[in-house]
Amino acid sequence: MIPRSCREVKSTRYIVDTGYAQYQGNRSFENTVAYLGIPYAEPPLPLDTTRVSEEAGGQVVDATEYPNFCVQGSIGEGDAGGAGTEDCLKLNVYAPFGAKTGDKRYVFGNPANWPFDGWIHQSPNVVVVSVYYRLDSFGFLALPEFSDPANGDFNVGFQDQIQALRWVKSHIVSFGGDPDKVTINGQSAGAGSVELHLITDLGESLFSGAIAQSVYRTPTPTPEQQEPLFAFYAEAAGCGDGSVSEQLRCLRNASISALARAQDAAASNATLAYNAFHPVVDGKLITDAPSSLILQGKFAKVPLIVGSTSNETLFGGTNFTETLQLAFPQLTQTDLEGFVQEYPLSEFDSPSQQFQVATGESILICAREIMGGAFANRTKAWTYRYNQPNPTSGTTAVEHAAENWMMFNGTGTFTAMTPVEQAFAAELIAYWLSFVRSGDPNTFKLERSPSWDGYFTTGKSLKERIVLQQAGDNENPTTESGNFIEMEPVVESGRCAFVATKAEHEQN
Repeated sequence: MIPRSCREVKSTRYIVDTGYAQYQGNRSFENTVAYLGIPYAEPPLPLDTTRVSEEAGGQVVDATEYPNFCVQGSIGEGDAGGAGTEDCLKLNVYAPFGAKTGDKRYVFGNPANWPFDGWIHQSPNVVVVSVYYRLDSFGFLALPEFSDPANGDFNVGFQDQIQALRWVKSHIVSFGGDPDKVTINGQSAGAGSVELHLITDLGESLFSGAIAQSVYRTPTPTPEQQEPLFAFYAEAAGCGDGSVSEQLRCLRNASISALARAQDAAASNATLAYNAFHPVVDGKLITDAPSSLILQGKFAKVPLIVGSTSNETLFGGTNFTETLQLAFPQLTQTDLEGFVQEYPLSEFDSPSQQFQVATGESILICAREIMGGAFANRTKAWTYRYNQPNPTSGTTAVEHAAENWMMFNGTGTFTAMTPVEQAFAAELIAYWLSFVRSGDPNTFKLERSPSWDGYFTTGKSLKERIVLQQAGDNENPTTESGNFIEMEPVVESGRCAFVATKAEHEQN
């Protein structure tokens, strides 16, 4: 962050005073201002507001451009990781134009980088915060030796998110937000982060509601189980010699490109039981596998929306038990035999569908049933099945992350949204922001949208969920909705009940 240059400030209404610095944002719609790249922490500590104030020197800080993102790893499609910066603990704030201290608008936080201007434009009743946090080995390197703070700390990428929530608690009031009405939201790994926040007992209240889209139920290993990964990573980065403390010293002095190449090499190493840097059970913030804690009732008792797409999986292949073994190293042969019995080919249209469902339910889909059931029994929960393909994907399957294209107005493509797509996107955003504002997706839904019943409805033995899909092209998108309520299939409930019994071995 650098103070503004000599260019003229166009309007003082684009400036927010946090008390320690003034930030100038962009007016992106007539009713929306985006404040971009605001620092929120000094890893691993809270933001030094005195330093920020002194560096600003009384001038307005330019917050009109997106910051550099955190160092990225490879996505496994021939790309190379390493793009980004380590100086990345920044966040973006999207606020209604003219919002000010005391307005107490609802706060919506998403641990991802997506443009939320359109959400504010549709409903200028909320303030949205989008957070950047450290990823891969930069955020989740783990060793048993980290139990000694002199060597390092566990789950620093997750701790970044906690610091961001604390910044929101302290400073979002300056942007017109209400620090006591914060909803956290994430998709995929972001939803996995939401789940972790729900089971982390900090002894402080940082949010009042949660939305988890396609929860990534990856293993949460122990630090000991990550030791082979660390050894490979250190060697690949040129830091494999000497004691652990000497290796760590070497890694701290290594270039970003060397570390990125090392983490990319680890991700493609099939000899490692755990070849990815993920949150670990540290005994302090994360005390057990998230699903195990949720099934025990050990979670924040806040309203929840949780769901998945219709055809979720993150894997390809033909042998689903082999893939499950790779994904969840602690599964036993007895566990795998149980999966074969639970997912017989006779219940599916094809081997490929069997593979998709058997892998997709463990890694993503069954969070809907596990979390939905636990939360519905103790607070309120709404579940969904997203059933609209991404129109740019070239497939009729509703794959992982299909909803992102719709929710962010075709972001990442040059394909204009049709009137039907625009109408459906408006319905989705209205449900989400209704939940943010009231803790219920129905309170401020669009008139054409159906009522979304809770997962457990009084007097009904079957579990209800909404199916989210656009209206037919021949219908009037401003008066007709394609969304409808369905009962959760009994066979799916049974499979996910089975998956829940494997939470300890899947470590998710």
